Amino acid sequence: MPEEVGKQYKEILKQYVDGQNEEDLYLGQQFSRQFIEKKISPEDVISIHKMALTEVFPHMPDKLWHSFDFLIEMMIHYGLALKEHQSLIRKQEELHMEMNVAAKVQDTLLKTKKPDFRELDIGFVTEPAKQMNGDYIYFLNDNSYEASVAVADVIGKGIPAALCMSMIKFGMDSLQKENTSPQHVLDIVNRIVEKSVDDSMFISMFYGKYNAKDSSFTYGSAGHEPALLYKASTGTFIELDAKGLLLGVQPDVVYEERSIVLEEGDFVAMMTDGVTEVRTDTGFIEDEVIKSIMIEVKNKSAQEIADAVYQRLAYLQNFHLRDDFTIVIFKKENEKV
Repeated sequence: MPEEVGKQYKEILKQYVDGQNEEDLYLGQQFSRQFIEKKISPEDVISIHKMALTEVFPHMPDKLWHSFDFLIEMMIHYGLALKEHQSLIRKQEELHMEMNVAAKVQDTLLKTKKPDFRELDIGFVTEPAKQMNGDYIYFLNDNSYEASVAVADVIGKGIPAALCMSMIKFGMDSLQKENTSPQHVLDIVNRIVEKSVDDSMFISMFYGKYNAKDSSFTYGSAGHEPALLYKASTGTFIELDAKGLLLGVQPDVVYEERSIVLEEGDFVAMMTDGVTEVRTDTGFIEDEVIKSIMIEVKNKSAQEIADAVYQRLAYLQNFHLRDDFTIVIFKKENEKV
């Protein structure tokens, strides 16, 4: 330890012990900056203090001196633990900054435009459980009478999930003005994902296409949650499911394609498992809870229906989402075009 620092510290300590005034105490506080400037460790500060005391109070009991040795050992380990803690804090701050940047990039790159239809009301909510969203919505509007949507859920979180979604967007972008039937779309996207994404990452997707000419809704699924069709004429729900493997499992997959006709007041709710598998303190909610929420607001707009489902289910989780939450509503309102 620097000998000069020790001498200066001893003089300041002696002045304070003799006078015990605020001026000497302030002088000691200012002098502590030299410890930082000269990179003197906490345990060395205690050693300096101990050596100064031997001259200021030469007749102190030996047991008291031993207590300083104990304190020095304590401070050595405290210093090591403090450095490790500070290092972890810095790494967490760096990771937090990187995640913020990645989330902003994700929002920018994965933006999609909602189709504007006279007879089809569209509403959606997508909320990440954390900074990065593992769910993805992509709207496709080929012409004045067709509107499609892909609702995807990446099995995985964080930046790898965001990279997977960029592959989905790449695949969907390539389908502009092409055959956008569910079977064809799922096949193309599956081939892209299978070649481009790590084997540990899988994606489920529900793809639906509405045709305003005949009010048909054609859909397919790649291992995704079934959509719910609400029939206004009967006040009941029907599950819309179709056979198909998760995206990225194998290249050659035949995806089943099904079709229904929407009547005025009918709506289709497409969701991820963050909606259908909501978990509260007492366990998972029943499907009937989701259906009952939608029935209560069935006469509202598509956006109001989506908002109501989100608000009610978020409330049941004390507004702490355990999984990414995504719901899309296609609601038939007017007569055919």
